[in-house]
Amino acid sequence: MSFTVGDVVAERTIHLTRESLVRYAGASGDFNPIHYRDDVAAEVGLHGVLAHGMLTMGLASSVVVAALPGTARLLDYGVRFTKPVVVDPIAGADVQVSAKVGAVDEEAVRIDLTVRHAETTVLVKAQLRIAAGSV
Repeated sequence: MSFTVGDVVAERTIHLTRESLVRYAGASGDFNPIHYRDDVAAEVGLHGVLAHGMLTMGLASSVVVAALPGTARLLDYGVRFTKPVVVDPIAGADVQVSAKVGAVDEEAVRIDLTVRHAETTVLVKAQLRIAAGSV
């Protein structure tokens, strides 16, 4: 698989529901009530129940990993959280992920992710580095 700077590697919209948050809480052990109780979220000044940051981060990386060959070796992955994903009790929330090649060298391919919810960027500096010889 060859990569050129600017190539779109993957794009996907992921729909989250309150059930998604409950399932993630069970899998991760993160039962902070801001992720499932509107009253607690409001008490601490939030506009609603929030998706777990690590859930958002994991979903974003999964979009890229699914698009790569099974031989791909992930070297590192990092993000900076900027805005939360508020998950409406009825409508849920859509998270849009777009992944483009940001840089290519002998050692690695850097893939830059754009992660948005409701027209707002929720992760910045979201980048994965894949070993160049593994893809």
